[in-house]
Amino acid sequence: MAEELIPETPDESEEPIKQRKNGLYPGVSDELAENMKSGWADTELRDLEPIPQAAETAARRAALSARFPGERLVIPAGNLKTRSNDTEYAFRASVEYAYLTGNQTEDGVLVLEPKGEGHEATIYLLPRSDRENGEFWLDGQGELWVGRRHSLTEAGTLYGIPASDVRELAGALREATGPVRVVRGYDAGIETALTDKVTAERDEELRVFLSEARLVKDEFEVGELQKAVDSTVRGFEDVVKVLDKAEATSERYIEGTFFLRARVEGNDVGYGTIAAAGPHACTLHWVRNDGAVRSGELLLLDAGVETHTYYTADVTRTLPINGRFSDLQRKIYDAVYEAQEAGIAAVKPGAKYRDFHDAAQRVLAEKLVEWGLVEGPVERVLELGLQRRWTLHGTGHMLGMDVHDCAAARVEAYVDGTLEPGMCLTVEPGLYFQADDLTVPEEYRGIGVRIEDDILVTEDGNRNLSAALPRRSDEVEAWMASLKG
Repeated sequence: MAEELIPETPDESEEPIKQRKNGLYPGVSDELAENMKSGWADTELRDLEPIPQAAETAARRAALSARFPGERLVIPAGNLKTRSNDTEYAFRASVEYAYLTGNQTEDGVLVLEPKGEGHEATIYLLPRSDRENGEFWLDGQGELWVGRRHSLTEAGTLYGIPASDVRELAGALREATGPVRVVRGYDAGIETALTDKVTAERDEELRVFLSEARLVKDEFEVGELQKAVDSTVRGFEDVVKVLDKAEATSERYIEGTFFLRARVEGNDVGYGTIAAAGPHACTLHWVRNDGAVRSGELLLLDAGVETHTYYTADVTRTLPINGRFSDLQRKIYDAVYEAQEAGIAAVKPGAKYRDFHDAAQRVLAEKLVEWGLVEGPVERVLELGLQRRWTLHGTGHMLGMDVHDCAAARVEAYVDGTLEPGMCLTVEPGLYFQADDLTVPEEYRGIGVRIEDDILVTEDGNRNLSAALPRRSDEVEAWMASLKG
């Protein structure tokens, strides 16, 4: 990895190199600085079209404007975060900002200024790095170091929003008057500029509104989610094809195999891949992925591709590493499958959000009573939540631009709410028998099973976006055999 330019130190016997008169980059001669200003072709992009979701982002901004009339609304993208020394983490813009603009640029800020009965939107961005002062080749975030930024004119065309220089925004906000709200937690500089102009309570109302706005997906969003799922299906196929190599190495081989598909077809993985083999499957968010992959055990793979527009899949399959379930593995797997079937059947317009969880939990409780692992009757088990020793988690969550989307929504709008067409959620029951659980027979210990699919609520029921991945145990075995064959 290249280092930024280190100023030259002249030999003491020679006349020191004359410093540039602008004084920004010591050690660069006036002659070199002047040379670097000229001789560059015009690279302005003049044939750009608006991004595919431009109409949708405009509609989202209109809904936001209608909710907060007469108020200035400030939605930042966020800033780069240092990983170590002079390297940064890969940037991911705030969901609120990306949802309203389609832009993913660090330091960007969307501002809705009250105007008449509505708002006038401006997207504030860094312009192209300056060639006049040397920024483009001497600054660590300059064009020759990290790549070309769009010009403000280009950005205005792409996003359908007038673009201005973000470096002027903080000063303007400090001088602004009237009611204002900001989405907090992404840009400390912008928040500082608004000190004494905002309150935590009012700002939270803005964040909650934007979270709840994402509960129902528009047509573009549904298409992106399906695209994410389709890539994820191919990623699962990739993993099955290399399970023999994973056995020779570790869970990291599985993680890396899926990651390749995510980076080739999407932006990234939507969350840390869970490649949990053997007893690691009983750890819900096992992301160390450094364990052994052994024939005869199960692999719980929970993974999702994130599209270039930030929509992510979230799919789990529990696979027999050698391609065949043992009798006990199949019994536990089939119980989880039956619970998932009950959960999916409960997803429909007008149903309570909690219905699919309750339906899946009832099936699992029945199985645990049937197997003699907990004392019935089932109603007692459910009332006391005794099944949760082995079911552990909720049966699903909203899905979208975040893997756990709409997390700031009010309880009454989300978990106590009612399902509507356009909502997308996961249905993911599981059973987990910890390796040290002395309350179950020894042969159960270390077996963990989860099956997860991405379900879209439709006008007449639901659609399983991830139906291309087999779920039934015999179908899973046949699918794995076809890929390995």
